[in-house]
Amino acid sequence: MPPQAHALIVAGPTASGKSALALAIAQRIGGTIINADSMQVYRELRVLTARPSSEDEVLVPHALYGVRPAAEASNAAWWRSAALQAMDAARATGCVPILTGGTGMYFAALTQGLANVPDPGAEARTEARHLLAELGPEALHAGLTKVDPATAARIVPNDSQRVARAWEVWRGTGMGLAAWQNRTLPPAPWRFFAVRLDPPREALRQAIATRFAAMLRSGAVEEVRALLALNIDPALPAMRAHGVPELSGYLRGTLSLEAAGRRTELVTGQYTKRQATWFRHHDLAGAEASEIITSRFTDISQLSERFLERTFAFIQSRD
Repeated sequence: MPPQAHALIVAGPTASGKSALALAIAQRIGGTIINADSMQVYRELRVLTARPSSEDEVLVPHALYGVRPAAEASNAAWWRSAALQAMDAARATGCVPILTGGTGMYFAALTQGLANVPDPGAEARTEARHLLAELGPEALHAGLTKVDPATAARIVPNDSQRVARAWEVWRGTGMGLAAWQNRTLPPAPWRFFAVRLDPPREALRQAIATRFAAMLRSGAVEEVRALLALNIDPALPAMRAHGVPELSGYLRGTLSLEAAGRRTELVTGQYTKRQATWFRHHDLAGAEASEIITSRFTDISQLSERFLERTFAFIQSRD
């Protein structure tokens, strides 16, 4: 890999218009869009994760959408490896890799490096989930403090996902997560130019409500029904995708469809706030300057000439 390979990043919170912006750029410069969203990798969740339409996929090449079954958990290490392969493949065909999504840790795995933590194995994962369900996160965190105090000190006791992850790593590898994090993979040998969407929260709230209504019309309930029929572990990431727990409640008769919609819009809105905060406090593109678009992207007319000039200048500087 030559050290000056170039790629673009289009990042921002859910419903900010990332996919539309990535598509517009890809059509202008000849790009391949590579998914950087942790939920859009699951093949069973096309509707609820708002994956690109089949029409959009015809317009420009897309990669890493719907490539994993919901029964298999994705993670940043897997995504980094798959993304690097997709980036190499795009470059080999003369296309510019355009990484787009809302999962900040995925971008960081490329631009800043990643802890090289081995797979702890199914047995350790099962144990961690059972202990979490039986004891609760605080009690499991207390147990973690005894065996891996360095990692426990970095985790809030009620953060169930991180507590369970730390426990499974310790049980499955014999070494704590904090110790593994000292053995990192380096940043990817690419130059990145980042575009970050940061629209007002009210615009996001409206977009989330509009999008969820469209999801219902497009078969979101049927998608969740089919997912539940697989009888997979409810602790898997795909089962926690926005809309899945809420529409599961509707299908089981514990929530009305209206209440499920309100809850989905609420948790999605809360998530976009966390996403926006993460992106504001992390340097996505390393040494390269980033462009920030402070409105929700909806069409090509929103691309300023200054933005296009900077993008083309970055692409034209590649070897």
